[in-house]
Amino acid sequence: MKSIYNPNNNQVSRRHFLSGMAGLAATTTLWPTVARAEDELNILVWCDHADPKLIDPFEKKHNVRVNVKTYEGTGTALSIIEQSQPGDWDVFVIDAPDVPQVAKQGILAELNKSDYPWDDIFEQIRNAPYNSVDGKLYAVPEKFGYYGVAYNDSKVEASDMSSADAMWNEKYSGRMAVYDYYFPIIQMIAISQGMKPSDVTIDNLDQVIRPKLLEMKPLVSLVGDIVGVQNALVNGDVDMIIGGAEYTVSVLTTENPDLQWTISDNGGLIWTQGLAIFEDSTKKDLANEFVKWVISPEGQASLATSECYWAMPTNSTTPLSDSQKQILRWDEQQGFLDKSYLSFFSEPELDQAMLDLWTEFLQS
Repeated sequence: MKSIYNPNNNQVSRRHFLSGMAGLAATTTLWPTVARAEDELNILVWCDHADPKLIDPFEKKHNVRVNVKTYEGTGTALSIIEQSQPGDWDVFVIDAPDVPQVAKQGILAELNKSDYPWDDIFEQIRNAPYNSVDGKLYAVPEKFGYYGVAYNDSKVEASDMSSADAMWNEKYSGRMAVYDYYFPIIQMIAISQGMKPSDVTIDNLDQVIRPKLLEMKPLVSLVGDIVGVQNALVNGDVDMIIGGAEYTVSVLTTENPDLQWTISDNGGLIWTQGLAIFEDSTKKDLANEFVKWVISPEGQASLATSECYWAMPTNSTTPLSDSQKQILRWDEQQGFLDKSYLSFFSEPELDQAMLDLWTEFLQS
């Protein structure tokens, strides 16, 4: 999600769609007030953190009430923060690539790596460049996943889905949907062409990526937000989603095992989210206990398989059941990580060029 840098981008993000799926009525969403009880913790998070199976054990252990406010997109969160009083919020979930920009605003507290099972976090995730700023840790990576391909296994050849050429395979003409979000799709095409996402420039965006993106369009029957493309996959209107992955179909796999996901043999694109503590929180110790709970193996198991959306826990020691491991392709994670790339941070000029290209794609 790049809403900090693209205030005019009104596309539905992955987080927006997922929050709409949640249906977690058991957890109350509250705005904090200035006068707070000492036994409360206020968290500004995504929908997966509102799951009672994550919140309830922490509340019981610490004899506190966790007040949950969910949001979609860092830009929305910053608007909420601007309308709040200092100290209103304690814990913050954030798209990891946004951490440096938010930290530079003085919003986030410095964290201590020794408080968390740092060495148990997958190496590629814990070493992501945006967890820290100037050598100071501001966010603990807690959940990650991929942009790849989600598909109906009964309608496609699974071996085709593991090839980057799936995006241009005429066998699936008219049976293909594309997630309407320029940032991951353009990076996926870059990977398919032997580039790292961070290699994308304005020049090769036009010379290399543009032709491949436009080549895909005649094969596509639907470009839509993930609610739309997911429904199309479930209803059989399409057989594959470019840009989909575990977060798209994992919550549906138990009822429909034909819905599967994978990444390209060339490598996938990794999204990550992190937990941070507000600098002006008056309950930093309790907030840190919450972070430690979420990063613990048991907390990670609940977060990874929330009712809102599933994805990979960052803690490699997370105790998942055999069926959960199968759905998340857990035993393949190290291999997936070894060949995949973290989503990069684009400068405003390049970001605008990417958005312009996507507009051309949509209108072609």
